[in-house]
Amino acid sequence: MPMEDNEHKSILSSINSPDDLRRLAPGQLPALCTDIRKFLIDSLSTNPGHFASGMGAVELTVALHYVFNTPYDRIVWDVGHQAYPHKLLTGRRKAFAEGNRKFGGISGFPNPSESDYDTFSAGHASNSISAALGMAMASQLKGENPRRNVVAVIGDASISGGLAFEGLNNAANTSNNLLIILNDNEMSIDHNVGSLHSYFAHLNTSQRYNNFRYKAYRTMRKMHLVDDRGKGAIMRFNNSLKSLLTRSQNIFEGLNIRYFGPFDGNDINTIVRVLNDIKDMDGPRILHLRSVKGKGYAPAEANPAAWHAPGCFDPATGKRAEEEAPKDGRMKYQDVFGHTLLGLARSDRRIVAVTAAMASGTSVSIMQHEMPERVFDVGISEGHAVTFAGGLAKDGMKPFVAIYSSFLQRAYDHIIHDVALLNLPVTFCIDRAGIVGEDGPTHHGAFDIAYLRSVPNMTIASPRNEHWLRKLMCTAAADGHGPIAIRYPRGKGRMTDNWECALEPVAIGRGERLRDGHEACVLTIGPVADEAASAIDSLAVRGHSIAHYDMVFAKPLDETIMREVAEKGLPVITVEDGIASGGMGSAVVEWLADHDYTLPVRRVGLPDAFVTQGTPSELAALCGTDAAGIERAIAETLKIHPEE
Repeated sequence: MPMEDNEHKSILSSINSPDDLRRLAPGQLPALCTDIRKFLIDSLSTNPGHFASGMGAVELTVALHYVFNTPYDRIVWDVGHQAYPHKLLTGRRKAFAEGNRKFGGISGFPNPSESDYDTFSAGHASNSISAALGMAMASQLKGENPRRNVVAVIGDASISGGLAFEGLNNAANTSNNLLIILNDNEMSIDHNVGSLHSYFAHLNTSQRYNNFRYKAYRTMRKMHLVDDRGKGAIMRFNNSLKSLLTRSQNIFEGLNIRYFGPFDGNDINTIVRVLNDIKDMDGPRILHLRSVKGKGYAPAEANPAAWHAPGCFDPATGKRAEEEAPKDGRMKYQDVFGHTLLGLARSDRRIVAVTAAMASGTSVSIMQHEMPERVFDVGISEGHAVTFAGGLAKDGMKPFVAIYSSFLQRAYDHIIHDVALLNLPVTFCIDRAGIVGEDGPTHHGAFDIAYLRSVPNMTIASPRNEHWLRKLMCTAAADGHGPIAIRYPRGKGRMTDNWECALEPVAIGRGERLRDGHEACVLTIGPVADEAASAIDSLAVRGHSIAHYDMVFAKPLDETIMREVAEKGLPVITVEDGIASGGMGSAVVEWLADHDYTLPVRRVGLPDAFVTQGTPSELAALCGTDAAGIERAIAETLKIHPEE
């Protein structure tokens, strides 16, 4: 954590709001940028978070708050990985050092409930242009005076998303003063893919044209020759000039959005000068900045993908704690998925993999290294990923679509219309299901069971351990079924060195009785079965007999287990690491009602609220899905006194 006794030597220590920043002389800004980077390195080395993105956006952030009158002027961040410097400059320096991403601390992403400077929620990609355009139009409709400037900051990976293009299209045909800043660092989490990335890499349109036009605009502005009446003539002059100086068409100007750049996104003086020149222009504009992800820290510059969220590290050497940690034999669920997928693909040439800019994050990269022609990274385009997989399945392939639970929400209509309606054999491998920890409410995989359970033809399963994950994937690879969703959590499993079992399919809709009992029945789905088992063991020590069933499938429910539980006539406690409303517990209640059984049912799961950030164990305790919470729920259901 940055030490306060050293902080007095830095310019950053004197900045408690953007008002303080705007009192600095331009010549002090480079030193401030250096201070911010030192602070981030020091703080994030011990309290980890997203690293490389913020390091690359330091100059941009300083320039935005220096030039614009925030928070009256709006800055809308896309994704929010790069917003740490923004938090430091907006009165949260101490809170960041002490509690960034911690339970009871501040969010790792922009959060409007946390600060007026955080204008919009930003945990998913590609929404900044649409949100910022809405704000710009709201300002116009309210007739706000002075003019409110609205700036959308979007990366070169995020701008490839469909929502970003919808926003661009609307901005181009709407009267507005939106400024879009394209922060182009040629990276998402993994390396960018797609033709748009290649386009940005070669967008020097015309460097000659852009430089000439920008200088001409500055000259005309100084001579007071630029006003609204002359805007159309200037645009026509620009187009004529372009036809003389370049044969290429700029995609943004083709949409009638004025383009400036590319400029050096890590040159504070250039960014401030350009922003001052264009901030009062009318009409939509895009400023293209080329920055370096991880700027100012050599290990991050050399390997920005690994330093996207590196965990704890040694600031002096760049050694990451993850690299130094002793191996305990436990495998991450995502790696079990990746190795299993490769094994299945070796035996069936119809199996292909699809991911949305998360090849390494989902471990699809394991198959990608050996079979690159059968792995498709479609970029930040979850809706396209699902429909693309539907097309593959329609013509005989077996696509496995690996996407984080919270990101798959963006493709809900595609799941219904382009996969389930046609009953296509697409397997949704839903990574980061359940509580994910410090990334907080934008990233928790809370809703997947609930949002998929009502979709016809959909099968939903969750393995309680690594062996069951392999079995379920083998089941999905077989013929004769429609779409299957397999949800599994972030992090390591519990098996040591024996995660690799035989690849054998299981019957769809078949669970397993883990323990018999005569006082109550506990029904779980997924790895939370371990927490339930611990709770049941604790109650057994106190002389209580609790039955435990691993349902495995939330849809269809195991009819045999359900009839066995119903005939016992005992109280039922359902447990899941997902929202209780509409989840597996709701399915149990509905089944009992539909079959005329009247049993007391207590559903344990995530609350009907957005769960904050914190460690997974802290949040499980908060939600009552840890062993203590489950034991408490069973005891309260059975009216067991705490001393019993």
